[in-house]
Amino acid sequence: MTAVRPDPIATGSDVLSLGRGGPTVQRIMLGTRLRRLRESLNITRDRAASAIRASDAKLCRMELGRVGFKQRDVADLLTLYGVHDPEARQEYLESVQRANEPGWWRAYGDAFPSWFEQHLGLEEAASLIRTYEVQFIPGLLQTPDYAEAVIRLGHPISSPEAIQRRVELRMTRQALLSRPGAPKLWVVVDEAALRRPLGGKDVMRAQLEHLVEVAARPNVTLQVLPFHVGGHAAAGGPVTVLRFPVPDLPDVVYLEQLSSALYLDKPEEVDHYLAVMDRLSLVASPAVDSVSFLEQVLADLT
Repeated sequence: MTAVRPDPIATGSDVLSLGRGGPTVQRIMLGTRLRRLRESLNITRDRAASAIRASDAKLCRMELGRVGFKQRDVADLLTLYGVHDPEARQEYLESVQRANEPGWWRAYGDAFPSWFEQHLGLEEAASLIRTYEVQFIPGLLQTPDYAEAVIRLGHPISSPEAIQRRVELRMTRQALLSRPGAPKLWVVVDEAALRRPLGGKDVMRAQLEHLVEVAARPNVTLQVLPFHVGGHAAAGGPVTVLRFPVPDLPDVVYLEQLSSALYLDKPEEVDHYLAVMDRLSLVASPAVDSVSFLEQVLADLT
């Protein structure tokens, strides 16, 4: 078998050089590279899975970056795929180490469900986050008091300490918007979320004032979808689309449900939701007019 060199476009160091090399992205990158190697050699998933004493389903999850990696498994796959060059093998094995490092959010492991961890990792690595919210202000733009009110709705029997931990996690997430190389956040908020006074008038007033402030940031675009628009393309619920600064990482659509979430990355699915987001942005008020709209909602609260 001819020795195979790693694809230079898909190296994990490319992500690291952009400062967004969290473990979630490292797993996806490594899985993608291994899948490309396998497919370039016309090796079936069954054969590759057998080489690492695993099931076809486990190998599929590895190639999608949805599970951790063992160095022994990756080493055995590299041997099967003809990657014998010591430097090339070492680069892959270093990627395994990066992929298995805990993210900062592990310190808040008690404050979020397991299905939310992937979103935290993807959000940390994204260069563009597009989101539509119908019921609440998006989490990345919530004030602490508003976040507490939202969290209490979903966790009415949780202790004050547990509620506070979830609030702290949400506030820590927001740090990504002000770091060097911060992602672009493009938000469309339904008027219903602005009119619903969660936490009372004072909390809502502070939240709306915060939205006016963050809308002035160069990496934040905020649009309001007013009631008079009527029906629209995303009537089903909130949608988030995450885009990454590396070509090897496909866009991911995140759909949060009551007790779980869907992560979609198939091109046809992503294209559908991107079209939905484009239509929403077209019918929503432009960013400048949306700030005026927020100020009017603020005036209505007094």
